[in-house]
Amino acid sequence: MSEDETERVWLVYREYTDKGLLDLTYATPDGDRVLSRQRSLNAGDPTAAVDADPADLEPVEDPADRKRYGQEASRMRDDHGPDERV
Repeated sequence: MSEDETERVWLVYREYTDKGLLDLTYATPDGDRVLSRQRSLNAGDPTAAVDADPADLEPVEDPADRKRYGQEASRMRDDHGPDERV
């Protein structure tokens, strides 16, 4: 997959599970689509953004979530470089 075939998504939510995992949600800057990932806490801090395959992005149905995700993704984009650990 080339860079032209990806879409940059920004970290909008993280939750620590009781099983030693970190649930991450990345969203498009408009908040319309999200990518969910789960990783070990030992993997280190996540980056502010990742480049995702558009086929892996899920639509956000709730208008309130779309607005919130869009605002947070835009804030992350404005405040952090994509590879910055957050």
